Amino acid sequence: MAHRSRLAGFIIDCEGGALADAANFWSQALGLPVTDPDEGGEDKYARLDGSPHQLCIEVQKVAHPSRVHLDIETNDIEAEVARLAELGAREISRPRNARWVVMEAPTGHRFCVVREQPGSGDVARNDWG
Repeated sequence: MAHRSRLAGFIIDCEGGALADAANFWSQALGLPVTDPDEGGEDKYARLDGSPHQLCIEVQKVAHPSRVHLDIETNDIEAEVARLAELGAREISRPRNARWVVMEAPTGHRFCVVREQPGSGDVARNDWG
C-alpha cells in the first residue's frame, strides 16, 4: 500500500536542568519564540514556533545524554518503519503506547517515526509505494 512521509521537525533532547531554562536558551539561540512552555502538562516538552519553516521544533527533558533527533511523520507508521528497516534502520522501541517508533539509522543516529500531524496537509511530502 502506498504511503507518504516527510521531515516533520527536530527535537532537542536535554538531560538535566529545568525545561524552562533549556527552552529559553534554544528559543533565543534559534530566534523562535516558545509557543507552549509545558506541552502536555508533564514538564517534559516545550514547543518552539517552527511554523515559518513548517517544522515541529520541541525541547524535551530526557534521562539519556543530550542530543538532537529528527522526527519523520507519516500517514502509515508501519509502512514507513518497514521502508526504513529495508534501508538498514532498526527499531529501538515503541514508547507511549506505540504512538511513535524510535529507530536507529545505520549511522547510529536515533530518530522517531510519528503520525502525520493535523494541519500539515499542504506541506510537500514524499510518496512511497
